[in-house]
Amino acid sequence: METSKLDIADNLDNNEIIAEYLNAVLEDGDHSDIITAIGHIAKSIGMTKIANETGLSRPSLYKALSEGAKPQFGTIMKVLRAIGGQIRINPLTA
Repeated sequence: METSKLDIADNLDNNEIIAEYLNAVLEDGDHSDIITAIGHIAKSIGMTKIANETGLSRPSLYKALSEGAKPQFGTIMKVLRAIGGQIRINPLTA
């Protein structure tokens, strides 16, 4: 039996699913998981579109958003804006 690798980006097809996915990763993941998730979202939207909106090249986006990457905070903020996201801080409850 032949299996294929699941590509999460194929399932991120609307803003609600994207927001739920990223919020779940932000809540439960570490910094590497978050960067990888942002990369999945950027891929689902289209790296060319994200590159155009951020002013970054496609190769640098792929590199910055790959597993194990450590991009600058400014890069993450540019990509978040391009994918239609934002960071909000809510107080933790005891």
